[in-house]
Amino acid sequence: MGRWEPDARGRLAKAALALYAEHGYEQTTVAEIAKRAGLTERTFFRHYADKREVLFAGAGELEELFVRAVAGAPESAAPLDALTVGLDAVAEMFADRREFARRRQAVITANAELQERELIKLASMTAALTGTLRGRGVAEPTASLAAEAAVAVFKVTFERWIAPDEERTMQQLTRESLAELKAVTSVV
Repeated sequence: MGRWEPDARGRLAKAALALYAEHGYEQTTVAEIAKRAGLTERTFFRHYADKREVLFAGAGELEELFVRAVAGAPESAAPLDALTVGLDAVAEMFADRREFARRRQAVITANAELQERELIKLASMTAALTGTLRGRGVAEPTASLAAEAAVAVFKVTFERWIAPDEERTMQQLTRESLAELKAVTSVV
């Protein structure tokens, strides 16, 4: 591929995932990623700060989408219902990304440093959702508990959604996870 071809960022991400799967994250260099994508290292660094960010570049967009959807939920919505609006928006974002998500998660699971970065991403999302709920007038500790629960639902749903042979949509799995959460919390 020549440098003039479109979607340099996407080509770099595909090349990186392929190389991480073939050689491992630690053994893959930025130079190899750029070469596989048919680009230069300089182009790589225009799109990504480092090779780790190839895997986490969408984290800000995901968090922003989740927060925006919760903030836009009807004012009368209970905290968990507002968070469900956010979970639905996130499910839509992932609709056509299952195979990419599976490959990405395999790389993250194989590397402790990347697992730590994933946890930081989830903690940031929880903090942002807590702040959004507070902005909607939800008091503590309800705002924190609800945000933590929503992120737990997202995490469990995501893990189920990327499982081999899983064919249900993320939204279907989200609904199942929410039902399980409600069942667990209603036990007397």
